[in-house]
Amino acid sequence: MDALLLARLQFGITTVYHFFFVPLTLGLSILVAIMQTVYFRTGDPMWKKMTQFWGKLFLINFAMGVVTGIVQEFQFGMNWSEYSRFVGDIFGAPLAIEALLAFFLESTFIGVWFFGWDKVSKRVHLASIWLVAFASNLSALWILIANSFMQHPVGYVVRNGRAEMTDFLALITNPNIFTQYPHVLAGGVVTAGFFVLGISAWHLLRQSNPVFFTRSFKLATVYALIGAMMVGVVGHSQAQEMVQTQPMKMAAAEALFESADPASFSVLTIGDLTQRKEVFALRLPALLSLLAYNQFTGQVQGINDLQIEYQKKYGPGDYVPPVAFIYWSFRAMVGAGTAMLGLAAIALYFALKNNVAGNKLFLRLLPWAILLPYLGNSAGWLLTELGRAPWLVFGVMKIENGVSPASVVSNIYVIITIALFTLLYGALMGVTVYLLRRYATHDPDQETVALGAY
Repeated sequence: MDALLLARLQFGITTVYHFFFVPLTLGLSILVAIMQTVYFRTGDPMWKKMTQFWGKLFLINFAMGVVTGIVQEFQFGMNWSEYSRFVGDIFGAPLAIEALLAFFLESTFIGVWFFGWDKVSKRVHLASIWLVAFASNLSALWILIANSFMQHPVGYVVRNGRAEMTDFLALITNPNIFTQYPHVLAGGVVTAGFFVLGISAWHLLRQSNPVFFTRSFKLATVYALIGAMMVGVVGHSQAQEMVQTQPMKMAAAEALFESADPASFSVLTIGDLTQRKEVFALRLPALLSLLAYNQFTGQVQGINDLQIEYQKKYGPGDYVPPVAFIYWSFRAMVGAGTAMLGLAAIALYFALKNNVAGNKLFLRLLPWAILLPYLGNSAGWLLTELGRAPWLVFGVMKIENGVSPASVVSNIYVIITIALFTLLYGALMGVTVYLLRRYATHDPDQETVALGAY
């Protein structure tokens, strides 16, 4: 295996591990803050107990997210030194702001919140959890601003073989960020909603503290439904933006080999081994044009036409991403989102009927449904990043041009670190899942580890 493949494999492994925990941090921080706000306003001790119970699970998940995220920044300088040299002037700015502003704010006030239950006033303590929630989601914003430059580079000029920032305002108002960030935020909301929903259903099946978990079930139902609807609406806008800025990614997601107007939506497409021609296709007429332009007419460019166009624009080369992988990642993401929307709607029906614990079969299904947002989130990021191939920075820098030379980082060291990272992260993942399961299955009334009292 060459240096490029090893570097991509290593970064891919660490990124998947890291992003496994990020959406729950984003969504659960807000949900815990909502719970504590209700407690602050009502004085109902059950809301305090809910804040502490779900807050403990948030802390466990947060810790793992921090541990897995730190390693990625070192990889930019080690395995991707040419990329770092080329875009460091641009990429470094939002990452530095994220660390100095958002992460420090988040890590400081999470300590105030955890240790301050009986040491600061109620108002200060409530403010601390909202600052944690704000900083967590602000952190995601700055990271996505950096990523948006890779998707749609703006506000720069290339001088002396390096991309230099010329317009910071253009960087932070990149059109890509206005669809990408809300989509990630919505993914975090629906992840947290189904996390709380599934655990609450597990307890209700066992009649463990039914009053407590009925309340958390109802709150999570509304939260999950809002998140699922946001994912669909924002995802639609993101797809329309993709058609304009990265048409090859959309063509691959739909296995659309030839340009069409109107363009049909693929229900099932099977391509040949070269990923340049369809062998079998079942399509819905004009639906892709409707999704792309909000009307039943409008051309969507196909893979083969775009390949010819890119060769003329960027020079000889293969500009087609792994079509089969992108195609099925897109369907896994959309399928998971549709399933979550349906399950959240059913849960709302039972909640409105005050019959949360009445359908045992549905309650047995919900703990397994916790996996759905993780499937959707992971498939969505794989689509986003691999669908950009062969570009590292779209239209500016190819992936093979960003990797460190073998003279800088020996392949054997990369192989060793891949093995070590995989084993270490796998062990940490196991510990995290064990701790989450251990504390999630406790009855809050029998909890032995208290966070304090007002």
